[in-house]
Amino acid sequence: MATLTDTRLSLTQARRLVIKIGSALLVDAGSGQLKSDWLAALALDVAAAKARGADVVLVSSGSIALGRRVLGLPTGELPLEQSQAAAAVGQIRLARAYEEVLQPHGITTAQVLVTLEDTEDRRRYLNTRATMETLLSLGVVPIVNENDTVATDEIRYGDNDRLAAQIAITIGADQLALLSDVDGLYTGNPHTDPTARRLEFVDDITPEIEAMAGDPVSGLSKGGMKTKVMAARTATHGGCAMVIAAGSPLRPLSAIENGANCTWFAALGDPQAARKRWIAAMKPRGVLMIDAGAAQALGQGKSLLPAGVTEVVGQFGRGEPVAIQGPAGALGLGLVRYTADEARKIKGKRSDAIAQVLGYSGRAALIHRDDMVL
Repeated sequence: MATLTDTRLSLTQARRLVIKIGSALLVDAGSGQLKSDWLAALALDVAAAKARGADVVLVSSGSIALGRRVLGLPTGELPLEQSQAAAAVGQIRLARAYEEVLQPHGITTAQVLVTLEDTEDRRRYLNTRATMETLLSLGVVPIVNENDTVATDEIRYGDNDRLAAQIAITIGADQLALLSDVDGLYTGNPHTDPTARRLEFVDDITPEIEAMAGDPVSGLSKGGMKTKVMAARTATHGGCAMVIAAGSPLRPLSAIENGANCTWFAALGDPQAARKRWIAAMKPRGVLMIDAGAAQALGQGKSLLPAGVTEVVGQFGRGEPVAIQGPAGALGLGLVRYTADEARKIKGKRSDAIAQVLGYSGRAALIHRDDMVL
């Protein structure tokens, strides 16, 4: 069993960190105003993580809470159309707020709007992953939120906990921090059960652990402990450790490292291995035949380029799994970045000729090495 001294369970050791921020932390329930001092303090923690060399992604609620004040909408549950209108107005303010607090630290921000569907559909998943990887490689801190202006089921459930877990898996994060108005998982509801105790560490999400998750909901946040445990299941099975902690202290990440109350959930393996298992379990929709040179390159950890493909078999879409076969037989499986028709047109071609052949710029690799299992 892992212990609290395990490097996977220390935010200072995170190589790629996703931080989920609840509405109640960002927006004052009474005035509807942004908590500027708290956000400025969080920026110090983000800057510290970046200085340690970690990639950081923020999954932030708050757009509806900010927008409803501007529009003069009442507190409490809103009809779907009003929630979407509030999100449209609030999202601009939310993105600007993050930009203003992180820019003084030399950190560039980007706004990324997604839905759970974007991370569940293979084609959208690959596009989301490629965009996020590019942003992180450039040192950018993406600010991710649900695309509430067009979402339906997602906006009703307000589930940024699970979205944060999905984003963590998509980008191969090794740490996920859920900052909320609770300081961890308790054996019962601490507000009504005087015997309830906080769990410091969970190494396996059993039915008993799931049964402990009640549904306390704050005035602004729609997520409860059940969504956090669901997020933990997703994250840990994807090789990402997760922590639930109260986000209300200034510099909440530093507070966790200095011993603040929290609950850690241990990762089951590492992110890359979990991703490979996910790909390996898929049924191939087609086959890419490759030459000996390409087979050798794959064995050296390279991506599959169009130049090494000799034949394309079957019909498949972007993001779908295809088998890879070399001169000596089957080599593996991967998620392809082009349709079968596109792959046939560019097979045997250099990557710099893709735009000329297809009439538009595409990705250099047919299958990226991170999307491949050999």
